[in-house]
Amino acid sequence: MRPNTAMPTDHPTSSSPESSSTSIFDEIESQVRSYCRNWPATFTTASGSTIQAEDGRSYLDFFAGAGALNYGHNHPVLLDALVDYLRSGGIVHALDMHTAPKREFLTTFRDRILRPRDLDYRVMFPGPTGTNSVESALKLARKVTGRQHILSFTNAFHGMTLGALSVTGNSMKRNGAGLPLTNSSKIPYDDYFSGATEDFLWLERVLSDSGSGVDKPAAIIVESVQGEGGLSAARPEWLRALSELCRAHGILLILDDVQAGCGRTGEFFSFEESGIVPDIVCLSKSISGFGLSMALTLIRPELDQWEPGEHNGTFRGQNTSFVTATAALNQFWADDEFAAGVRDRAAELHAGLAQIASGYDGAVVKGRGFLTGIKFADPSAASKIAAAAYERGLLVETSGPEDEVLKTMPALTISSDELLSGIDIIAAASAEVLGAPVYRGEGTGVVGNDPRGEERK
Repeated sequence: MRPNTAMPTDHPTSSSPESSSTSIFDEIESQVRSYCRNWPATFTTASGSTIQAEDGRSYLDFFAGAGALNYGHNHPVLLDALVDYLRSGGIVHALDMHTAPKREFLTTFRDRILRPRDLDYRVMFPGPTGTNSVESALKLARKVTGRQHILSFTNAFHGMTLGALSVTGNSMKRNGAGLPLTNSSKIPYDDYFSGATEDFLWLERVLSDSGSGVDKPAAIIVESVQGEGGLSAARPEWLRALSELCRAHGILLILDDVQAGCGRTGEFFSFEESGIVPDIVCLSKSISGFGLSMALTLIRPELDQWEPGEHNGTFRGQNTSFVTATAALNQFWADDEFAAGVRDRAAELHAGLAQIASGYDGAVVKGRGFLTGIKFADPSAASKIAAAAYERGLLVETSGPEDEVLKTMPALTISSDELLSGIDIIAAASAEVLGAPVYRGEGTGVVGNDPRGEERK
């Protein structure tokens, strides 16, 4: 979400002393801060899908920590596990040494996630964030294949460090690197040409032609749903075709599941629906379950060719993250009941957003599961609607190269009532920005109906 740089950030709640003012943020915090410019409240406590601000106002959260809070804020089962561990005097920082919490996490991840899906991966802890996972995946692909080039996709986002930026499409983020981003090329994502060009036609041809001058890449990195790139969702058949192309040409397939993974699309991994098995999978954000820093790189065993310490990081073994991650896997992924509930509520979200979109010419719903939004005909509308929603007590961001998509990303644990309340706020904010919606039935126009079919008062 691009920050509203014109919005002042000094918003004291009253004639209170500096301790309750926001002036300290303007005084010494870097200009790089962004979310606080659009949501200037000072937040204090949170529970589930509700965040409390210092001035006493509550906000419904359709942001979920940019996908790091799939189970909501301060889930009591995870909180109890964390507090009990801290009070026990258990080791917190251990780099990659053996610890009991790491053993418990690895055992649980194998038994709850990998084995039920017939997946055979080695688990690497590359560092605490998604971009660490992507960097390790790119390095390993180059090491294993002996090739340098990486292919990624139009509008992709993979992180903010140099390697991850080199495979990211967003020009604003790429420009922040301050130097040329090399050894990568961009290819069209699913439906980039609106069906006018056959997918992978060019790539298949140049990879098969020894005279094309195009070197075979080490890997292709892809998101099943482009969370930051406008919520474009790849079709299962497109992902299967990509996987088959990679296999046919000896190219490694890296699946970036940092934002779309951990249940956000209705299955633990976003690629499960397609039936593919990537060579390397990047996970972060909600893998700890509690908003604590943690990342994984999942590697096919034969690709695990690292020398000891060849890729490392001081904070790759945070035991508090192992504790909450294990609690989350046991609480939510012991069977399919939770995932089935997520799919049901995601259908409610999609239906509500589709009803709003149907009231505005050119508006379409994009995304999958609980990573879904509305692209409006006016590219500036989404940011304005997000701002209007904030004033009504809803945190919702935008996505896409021009922030043209209103992006909803609620916690997977949100209730149906909370979900419908958020949809109602989006409907009201859309009407404020774009005017009253017009829903057209067969032969007649129905004006002013809300997303649940009740006439607006």
